[in-house]
Amino acid sequence: MVKDFKDQNYWALILGGSSGLGYASAKKLARHGMNIIIVHRDRRTEIPDIEEAFNDIRESGVKFHSFNADAIQKTSREDLIIKIKDILGEDGKIRTLLHSIAKGNLKPMTGDEDILENIDFKLTLDAMALSLYDWTQALFRNHMFSKDARIISFTSEGNKKAWKNYAAVSAAKVTLESLTRSIALEFAKFGIRANCIQAGITVTRSFQMIPGNETLRVHALKHNPFRRLTVPDDVANAVYLLSKDEASWITGTVIPVNGGEHLM
Repeated sequence: MVKDFKDQNYWALILGGSSGLGYASAKKLARHGMNIIIVHRDRRTEIPDIEEAFNDIRESGVKFHSFNADAIQKTSREDLIIKIKDILGEDGKIRTLLHSIAKGNLKPMTGDEDILENIDFKLTLDAMALSLYDWTQALFRNHMFSKDARIISFTSEGNKKAWKNYAAVSAAKVTLESLTRSIALEFAKFGIRANCIQAGITVTRSFQMIPGNETLRVHALKHNPFRRLTVPDDVANAVYLLSKDEASWITGTVIPVNGGEHLM
């Protein structure tokens, strides 16, 4: 396997990388020589299994650090920045910032109780969209990005289609895409590229929390030209490709990674 990033002291900072797309991307980048920092938020009872899974990254021979901490709150983020700066040292730089935070409210708009409220939108937008900008700014102000940095985040088909109980997350995905375009424009003079990956229907822990997810699976299988669902490794491959030198002219766009699922 080609170690594209070996000996360059490049790091990938992955927000939400203990499972799903973030974890698959961490493994892929590590296999190609990228050092990895993962910030995740999980229950203490889940940590032993997560740490065991992280061994796959460690076995790639790269430097690896993880933090079970809140990536959204300002005070926590500031504390993490200090720790990450210490890890990077004098020469280490963030080549890839990957936003894979899946923390949204999946509530209906109508019903007798527990319906979607204004605060639900605010919490979801903060976690799944605005935190991308917060981290971008924090890393930029602290001079932690490499000269050719890549900012990558995950959106979904729910950015355009209305799914039941998905309104808050849908609003967050649209905001995420808008922020990505603006980051790509305003940070270009500093060598920073920013893109969204629109993954196809992928059975992850967060996807299984969506009400009616089985209907989405069936629809995706029916309309995918390859007659299979997207898997995390498909998306991880795209993250790797966007992190390569050859992808430097791709910025400010939403890239479908779904095997053509969007065509039908």
